Amino acid sequence: MAHDILIVDDEADIRTQIAGILEDCGYRTRQAVNSTETLDAMAGRQPALVILDVWLGDSELDGLETLEIIRRDYPEQQVVMISGHATFDMAVSATKMGAYDFITKPFKTDVLLHNVERALRELHLQEEVRELKTRIGPQSEDIVGTSQAMVHLRRTVDQLSASDSRVLISGPPGSGKSLVARAIHQGSSRSRKRLVTLNCATLELDGGDAVLFGVEPEKGSPRVVGVFERAHGGTLVLDEVGSLSPSAQGKIVGVLQGGTFRRIGGSKLIDTDARVIATTRLNLKAEVAEGTFNQELFHRLNVVPLEVPPLSARRKDIPGLTRYLMARVANNSGQPARVISQEALATLDSYTWPGNVSELCNVIERLLLTASSDPSRPIDSHSVATALGGDRAATRLETQAEEIMYQPLREAREAFEKEYLLFHVRRFGGNISRTAEFIGMDRAALHRKLKMLGVDLTERAQRIGV
Repeated sequence: MAHDILIVDDEADIRTQIAGILEDCGYRTRQAVNSTETLDAMAGRQPALVILDVWLGDSELDGLETLEIIRRDYPEQQVVMISGHATFDMAVSATKMGAYDFITKPFKTDVLLHNVERALRELHLQEEVRELKTRIGPQSEDIVGTSQAMVHLRRTVDQLSASDSRVLISGPPGSGKSLVARAIHQGSSRSRKRLVTLNCATLELDGGDAVLFGVEPEKGSPRVVGVFERAHGGTLVLDEVGSLSPSAQGKIVGVLQGGTFRRIGGSKLIDTDARVIATTRLNLKAEVAEGTFNQELFHRLNVVPLEVPPLSARRKDIPGLTRYLMARVANNSGQPARVISQEALATLDSYTWPGNVSELCNVIERLLLTASSDPSRPIDSHSVATALGGDRAATRLETQAEEIMYQPLREAREAFEKEYLLFHVRRFGGNISRTAEFIGMDRAALHRKLKMLGVDLTERAQRIGV
């Protein structure tokens, strides 16, 4: 998506010259003659950059006065000033007022392009910093995993990155829906523009309409830019879209349908070109059937449905994901990464993971905090059980043992053997040879035993991603 640059000069030849240079380099341009046209153009859609002449003939405000209003109403706006009669004091005044740079006319093409590129590069860096701040936490990992489910997910993300369709990402809490949304944006043609994430659960608390659409300035207060305007040219992620109120759902339908909106207190229609990706933990189709979610909004968001599997459905990924998270958490905390023993990995594999990847990240953080001071000592299964919540793990094992105790001897023995063998099959990632070697059985005998107990390894491997 090309950057949008607003050129403001009262001389048509200068505007045409600058526009020609920029458009030859792939930029999109708009033009304004005076302060009124400039502020109207910005009210319609905020550009990435303004190139503003100091002297504006037949204008209510000169360039410096216009700059002052721009910086007041759009505090993050990048402005490059130009002038054919510049003085040192004028350049100093402009930069003090917030201009990014000052160029004297006549200027060389390479000087103009250099300043434009620097201004846009700084804007891009500022947006990256904002995005990185939102990524701090348990969801900031890459899409990690070698299971069939994750290979398919990465392939789908690559396909969606090459398109501009709306996507509805579903999955349980903590499974990585926001991570997938970021990956789609970062691989798309919009990656140089903003990725804006809206937590829909907090929308009403924050003043919904203002957050969505922004507010016009009044009595000296700056203009508030809403998420649809901030995401123009980029991507807007509606996180947990099922939390939206019916009123907000209807208003978003209107924007998606017409591609325009009005700021609070404004009458001018604002264009928006933001790719919308929504995430949800709910079954929105069922919510529509129950009348709790707007059917029109569902259909507009659900152009391409994408499901993120829970961690329990891709247990093959747990060892690799554990090591990856261990390295990342250790690096962030300034501690050495710890080795996790095979028995500890088996304990992690046997857990149900209701909190998915987020919960696994939290467990890794607890393990680093509670591990022994000797970094060469591997983390054992007891430490993992404690980090998972030893009481809960013990209760679960006691329940299983109690169920076996009330079965006839033959059935109890079969139930124990089945749980024992499956535990070690998972522990060794589905490797029958390693499992047989550890438990002291012949490989063929282990296959026969599993078959006799009714364990279909092929079906189970497909279900857990082995």
